Amino acid sequence: MKMNILPYIRLARPDHWFKNIFVVPGILLAFYFAPDLFSRKALAGVAAGFVCACLIASSNYVLNEILDAATDRLHPFKCLRPIPSGRVNIGLAYLLWLVLAVAGLGSAFMINIPFGLAGLFLWIMGILYNVPPVRLKDLPYVDVLSEAVNNPIRLALGWFSTGLIAPPPLSMIMAYWMFGAFLMAVKRLAEFRELADQRVAAGYRRSFGWYNDERLLVSIIFYAAFFGMTAGIFIIRYRIELVLATPLVAACLAYYLHIGFRPHSAAQHPENLFSERKLVVLVLCTFLACALLLFYDLAPFRHLFSPLIPPPAHELI
Repeated sequence: MKMNILPYIRLARPDHWFKNIFVVPGILLAFYFAPDLFSRKALAGVAAGFVCACLIASSNYVLNEILDAATDRLHPFKCLRPIPSGRVNIGLAYLLWLVLAVAGLGSAFMINIPFGLAGLFLWIMGILYNVPPVRLKDLPYVDVLSEAVNNPIRLALGWFSTGLIAPPPLSMIMAYWMFGAFLMAVKRLAEFRELADQRVAAGYRRSFGWYNDERLLVSIIFYAAFFGMTAGIFIIRYRIELVLATPLVAACLAYYLHIGFRPHSAAQHPENLFSERKLVVLVLCTFLACALLLFYDLAPFRHLFSPLIPPPAHELI
């Protein structure tokens, strides 16, 4: 009997690889702090690093679907995934999980040790998030924070793929983490509103037994505020020109929250966000503005933020 390989490809979720775009800010920051690194060798490392990140992420996706199959059958859309719909052999799924992990992590450590350790951290977080008895995804708020930590890990993957060994600034790590938490919390809100019945929602995801609209919205505001504060620390400390991009960043957050409140929201399925043309345009404009301001000096603008300290009294006489 001929095996259908397509469900196994879908099990690895290559349509989710676009999430690894979150490595790009780490790459840009590395070249900002160490411009001499920019070379063909560094770009080759970046390309190899992106492939490694995709393989490790796919390993986590496979494990997620294996362990969530029972509850995914209760979801109106996720029940169509390869394992919940019965199109995949579980033993082969576990084998795929290990093969992707070995390929991704083995290649990651060949790039450099810090990159390999960051990749290993990404893979371990997939285990902690999905595997009982820890299973962080079942705990309210911890589910969002533990999945969002993949954001700063991806930032580190981009950073280390360029050849830098020292870690990225803590302020940016925290900002990236809270930005990811904001995105995840909006996704939870969209899922919760879509399922409507809290008992059904709790059957699909245990943390939904605690969540409600108010609690999710309050957490979203917290993550957005924390992101803004830590990003502000980075901007003031390292690159004041980025202040000019903050209205665009705020607009992206606001519009994404708007999408989260829509019926059948695309925020539930990030792979479908490309259908949100306004969001795509807004994000592209924001990214280009941030990239330009990161590397283009505006010395006169900096002076606007310099403290105006009056001369000593004796100099005024």
